[in-house]
Amino acid sequence: MAIRRNTWQREAVREALEHTEGFISAQALHTTLHQTGSPIGLATVYRALADLSSEGEADSLQSPEGESLYRSCESTEHHHHLICRNCGLTAEIEAAEVEVWAKRVATEHGFTEARHVVDIFGLCASCSAESASAAKA
Repeated sequence: MAIRRNTWQREAVREALEHTEGFISAQALHTTLHQTGSPIGLATVYRALADLSSEGEADSLQSPEGESLYRSCESTEHHHHLICRNCGLTAEIEAAEVEVWAKRVATEHGFTEARHVVDIFGLCASCSAESASAAKA
């Protein structure tokens, strides 16, 4: 893996991501940076996020709508997420059963060096309670 220079743009993206709660799109992060006066370009934000993600400094996932979302990574180890579709609350989860299943399925089909991403979307307890309250009203 090539070592990347730590440019001011990359550092600006890293810092903005660290100060963001939950996952955020490149466009939304770009807007946040511009609101603070940064002249950084959208293409640079995309590149920086992709680099941070590939180096394990940022988590990346696809929303149910297919948009790439990012957040500052809390763990450098392989992990999965449980994500609220309503408020975006995210929890990093262990999924030992998924690891075993993924390895077995890959082997059964003759694949090696298989990688996977598992993100589970649902409603957190708070949003579920709000939804139930709204349905009763």
